[in-house]
Amino acid sequence: MTVNTPWTAAALSVALALALPLTGAAAAPAAASGNEVATQVDSSGPFQLVQTASNAMLKALDAHRAEYRQDPSKLRELVNQVLLPHFDTDFAGRLVLGRHWTAATADQRQRFIDAFYKSMLNNYGEALLDFTANRMQVLPYRGKADAPYATVNTRVRKADGSLVSVNYSLRKSPQGWKVWDVVIEGISYDKSFQQDFGEQIDHEGLDAVITRLEHGETPDAIKQTTASPGGGK
Repeated sequence: MTVNTPWTAAALSVALALALPLTGAAAAPAAASGNEVATQVDSSGPFQLVQTASNAMLKALDAHRAEYRQDPSKLRELVNQVLLPHFDTDFAGRLVLGRHWTAATADQRQRFIDAFYKSMLNNYGEALLDFTANRMQVLPYRGKADAPYATVNTRVRKADGSLVSVNYSLRKSPQGWKVWDVVIEGISYDKSFQQDFGEQIDHEGLDAVITRLEHGETPDAIKQTTASPGGGK
């Protein structure tokens, strides 16, 4: 069983952005820069990270949603500077590549990580614009303060009103807490993509899969190639 890629990518995009409702978010004459918003994020603890990043991102989105729709490059800059520094792309990329990580060269590993997250952001990052503060709620954190790993549980309300469990796995790094996995209704993003990419890498080779990502193909398209008749099954 695998997750729906656009929904997963949207969850990754909003992993740190939409946890808590804002009050008093005022409009501004121009969209705040990613660097300006990033200074408002506190990564000293898992709950603090989710809380402060959500406040910062929602404030920027609420004030400048129309501007970001008109110029998606500004939205990508915002996500790159505010969210991605708090997502452990190296650790998650290693888990996604799974058994192929050991055989990959250092260059292949970095190319895969860069291409994968660029593809996710370019193709699904605008899903952020459809989220508002009342769509997602972070639940109270009950983990131990000194634990090296943590889970922040949230609930997302979909357009049909149903609630979906979207939980974020974090670990403590020298740079502070970072997200390394998203679990949607019990399905791990890392494990799901590990299966999808693993089958296609077996069929085409790692370089071919990386090249497809670099050329703009979505992870979902690569997965569908594997699943289609004659696609390596």
